[in-house]
Amino acid sequence: MLKYPEGTACAAVLKAGVDDVSRAAASPSAKAEMAAAEAAGLGKSPGAKVVFTGFLVGLAYKTLNVAFKGWKDVAEKVFGAPLKGGSVGVEVSPELLGVGYVIGPRIASIMCAGGVMSYLLLIPLIKFFGDGLPGALAPGTVPISEMSPNGIRGAYILYIGAGAVAAGGVISLIQALPTIWHGIVGGMKDVGISKINGGEDTPRTDQDLSLKFVAGGIVVLMAGIMLSPTLHMNVLGAVLIVVFGFIFVTVSSRLTGEIGSSSNPISGMTVATLLFTCLVFLLVGWKGGTHYVTALSVGAIVCIAASNGGTTSQDLKTGFLVGGTPKLQQYAILIGSFSSAVILGPILLQLNETAVVYMPAAQVAPGLVADVKDLGTKREGLVGPQAKDDKGQYYTWHKMETVGGPAGKYLMTDRGEAVWFVDPGINGAFSERPDGTTVRKFDAPKATLMSYIIKGILDQQLPWALVLLGVMIALTLQMTFAPALAFAVGVYLPLASSAPIFVGGMIRHFVDKRTRRKAAYATMSEAQFVAESDKSPGVLLASGYIAGGAIAGIIIAFLAGILSDFDASITTWSVEHNPFFEGPHADLLALIPFGALCGLLYFVAREKLLAVKK
Repeated sequence: MLKYPEGTACAAVLKAGVDDVSRAAASPSAKAEMAAAEAAGLGKSPGAKVVFTGFLVGLAYKTLNVAFKGWKDVAEKVFGAPLKGGSVGVEVSPELLGVGYVIGPRIASIMCAGGVMSYLLLIPLIKFFGDGLPGALAPGTVPISEMSPNGIRGAYILYIGAGAVAAGGVISLIQALPTIWHGIVGGMKDVGISKINGGEDTPRTDQDLSLKFVAGGIVVLMAGIMLSPTLHMNVLGAVLIVVFGFIFVTVSSRLTGEIGSSSNPISGMTVATLLFTCLVFLLVGWKGGTHYVTALSVGAIVCIAASNGGTTSQDLKTGFLVGGTPKLQQYAILIGSFSSAVILGPILLQLNETAVVYMPAAQVAPGLVADVKDLGTKREGLVGPQAKDDKGQYYTWHKMETVGGPAGKYLMTDRGEAVWFVDPGINGAFSERPDGTTVRKFDAPKATLMSYIIKGILDQQLPWALVLLGVMIALTLQMTFAPALAFAVGVYLPLASSAPIFVGGMIRHFVDKRTRRKAAYATMSEAQFVAESDKSPGVLLASGYIAGGAIAGIIIAFLAGILSDFDASITTWSVEHNPFFEGPHADLLALIPFGALCGLLYFVAREKLLAVKK
């Protein structure tokens, strides 16, 4: 039977409050598993108090940090000669610290090592060899001597990281082939069992949604996807969704049961889906245009399906242990998935709009003119703070190539003349509006990675030398038996993002090491120790950090456009009066509250096994 660690931990929390009820409702096999867990000392839970404490701490920390500009959110140090171009940084966020603690020291260290290679090896190397070049080196557009470390990352390292992640994803897929086959065989057996036990005599705890309902739902979903004009879906794309969805949902469910949700390589599955989809499109001669969107739609839908497959399995495991009815859980999951899709869409659009920057086209793409026939009929005006300065309505045009100006969305006159370049709030390049107001952009690095993969295969225009260098890095790591995908993700992400994950992983390492010495380790098996640590107060507090920090970040970003004047005034005051936010020692001072956050996590987590065993 698969472990499903997060699902088992959730069941332990629920059982702490309603143990008698859950025991009475559970099936015989679930009762046996509960008894085995209790015999191993795993039945008691530290309770929800620690989770809510972490949530409130993460919420307050993020609010003071981002909303009230209490201290810099990214502490950074850029080196000079002899390591010119090198830099280190850390994003002092509670959610990333919590992620590092949850995933543990090994994966956190490997991921951070990828960032170290990028920022302390590859970028300094590019700076060393390219600093004397008089002009730009493709795919860069400005001389390397004028580039910052992040500029070099955007021009060169992202392509290396894309190649490494793609190779890591394929390697993960190959390693998962036995799991895929086992899952397919198990799935077919489950279908047969459900047919045999599908009558009225089936126990309540074994009742699932009927196969007719599932098959009908697939048909309805595929029809809705194909009828949605924005997805540009066709029959071949729909078939690929069904095929890859079936495969990777099975993989996700099995891997989640074995290694947990936090280590489930959803990114690798998505990369593999995009690779195979684009190769199929290339074989049938589909290049450019709407086929970009079709391939992206296939990858996005399979990604969501694989993610939901793993989390649904965790939820069903919890229900199995507490005596839930699978059919009712599945109905609730359907309602939750539909609700999140309906609610999160407008939230993401609003987040993007709050940080949109409209740059004058004359500044970023002087003289840009489009064919009037390409403008279509859609007209829109400016949104956000800049809308008060321009009430006009313009045609929209999406420029695909970079010749004559950056690719992206432009607002055009009816004569085809570009007026505004629309820099999005998510993955945008301009952090300052024409009036000098600064804007906090939202990074979605994996979205950029997916676009590189799609364009690279369908258009064959990627700098393949850089991409293949990333592939070689992943293969080299795999030859050392290190997880290539985790390292590749570190190469692709900013070091500032992986550094707090590393810190969280190191806290977990020291806590586990100390606890092993104090918890009569001779009487405890390694498997029991790992199971205990997976549901310890440290993991619960870290989970609270993640939830509190993430929710605070979403709310702050959502309100940024509405309270733009307040945000600007707070920023101005902090720049002028707050040494933690601006000044010669701001980067160092910002580490003080982050250190306090780390200290609280260590203090709460260090007695975890003793608390559980008592």
